[in-house]
Amino acid sequence: MSAPPRALLLWCPDWPVLAAEIVDGVPATDPVVVLHANRVVACSERARAEGIRRGLRRREAQGRCPGLTVVDHDPGRDARAFEPVVAAVEEVVAGVEVIRPGACATAARGPSRYLGGEEAAAERIVEHVAQSCVVESQVGIADGVFAAGLAAREGRIVPAGGTAEFLAGRPIEALGRPALADLLRRLGIRTLGDFAALSAGDVLARFGSDGALAHRLAAGRDDRPLAVRRPPADLTVTAEHDEPIGRVDAAAFVARTLAERLHERLAAYGLACTRLGIEAVTAHGQELHRVWRHDGLLTAAAIADRVRWQLDGWLSGSNGRGGARPTRPTAGIVRLRLVPDGVLAQAGLQPGLWGETGAERERAHRALSRVQGILGPEAVVTAVLGGGRSPADQVRLVPWGDERAPARPGPPALPVVPAGSASASAAGSDGEVAGRARAGRGRAVAEPPWPGRIPPPAPAVVLPTPLPAEVRDATGEPVVVSARLVVSAAPARLIVGTGRPSGISGWAGPWPVDERWWAPAEARRRARFQVCLADGTALLLAVEGGQWLVEAIYD
Repeated sequence: MSAPPRALLLWCPDWPVLAAEIVDGVPATDPVVVLHANRVVACSERARAEGIRRGLRRREAQGRCPGLTVVDHDPGRDARAFEPVVAAVEEVVAGVEVIRPGACATAARGPSRYLGGEEAAAERIVEHVAQSCVVESQVGIADGVFAAGLAAREGRIVPAGGTAEFLAGRPIEALGRPALADLLRRLGIRTLGDFAALSAGDVLARFGSDGALAHRLAAGRDDRPLAVRRPPADLTVTAEHDEPIGRVDAAAFVARTLAERLHERLAAYGLACTRLGIEAVTAHGQELHRVWRHDGLLTAAAIADRVRWQLDGWLSGSNGRGGARPTRPTAGIVRLRLVPDGVLAQAGLQPGLWGETGAERERAHRALSRVQGILGPEAVVTAVLGGGRSPADQVRLVPWGDERAPARPGPPALPVVPAGSASASAAGSDGEVAGRARAGRGRAVAEPPWPGRIPPPAPAVVLPTPLPAEVRDATGEPVVVSARLVVSAAPARLIVGTGRPSGISGWAGPWPVDERWWAPAEARRRARFQVCLADGTALLLAVEGGQWLVEAIYD
């Protein structure tokens, strides 16, 4: 059997510690450990000098080094921090595979031919990563990715054909399979060479397919092809201007030209975007940034409109109201950059079942988007109905153009029906009524249960901050609700804050809610009442910890 192809692997020592320094600012020069499942998975060089090793429990590690800095294991953080390193390697060689955060590999044949040999290629890659990312790294080259990974820990280049000899003296733990390594040690097999000397058929019969794969790795027969990644295409477009742009008409011309360039670049890859980042730099070095969102694919005209609106908002916008921070730049714009976001295949966004909703909807969307460009995304919001036990939990306000996803599972979105139609007159705001209407047309969608949810109808006004109140019975004594939800007396009068008492003509409840009882610090237990006052006002009350509160008002 032919030898595996030569592989070049770059390894960054103690990468989880370096990632914590890059992302969270934890100094890697201090004694630092990264913990997963209460055990050390990585540690800094200074921590190793204090006797800390991988696999130690947290208490034992802190006992050896009282000044230890503990960081939680975060694979997402490690991967994000490693992306610039991979990009730096791709600037020198092509076809890079990310083995794990902290290690990436490529075929050694191409770089060695182009850069003048394997040793020259390794030095060039290490030097470029150090200059681009200020990260220490080591490179190993061997026959196969597995052997190259072990060689990288020593910064070694294994000669072609010498991989089996290089692996023979390595401890069996180098396979990275703790359970298999422990079993082999108890059988007297302590090195990769001892394991490779066993019969392949016997290993398969005794240890299964994973043991057979480990046996191949120990023998230096790792012929797995590299699953190289394709570097992401650079889709951003930038325009530099010698003369600062300070007029809206000049900005409009630049916006259309740059928008057409961006649309052509996206179209060349068969892509479109649903979000657009607009970045500008003024002659005084001031940096401006804004993200525009759209519920469909942004065409060339739509991109041009949003860039023009944004530049108009920056160049001729007001200086804020009520002492707000000025939004107008201090000088003209000398650099404009468009960054497409939410990129997807041009045919990947399906229109609505009934097609577009018409020119009125598009005109309203353009107007609201322009307001967002001037005042910010949070200036225009829309309500999304979701699940929850109280009215305040069921409504979520999202910026216009964002995904209308509820914060909690709840009733499906109401169908869009023309105004004045029979369906529109029959559809109410109640989720159960809407559910029955949908059930008549097809399969009904069941709403997830929310025990303790108040019955319909829903209140018209939900107070952002509940008002303190007092509820008294006919004799003037405070009404108390026991732990078993027994009401001491019928509510007769309500006093909101320091106001005058109001008579209660009717009431319903209590509806108990016992939330997060398993977390004492977050537990919340309360009961709600619906009351109708003598003047016709209907309120939603809650009693929590003996305190009555007004949560909402019915229409």
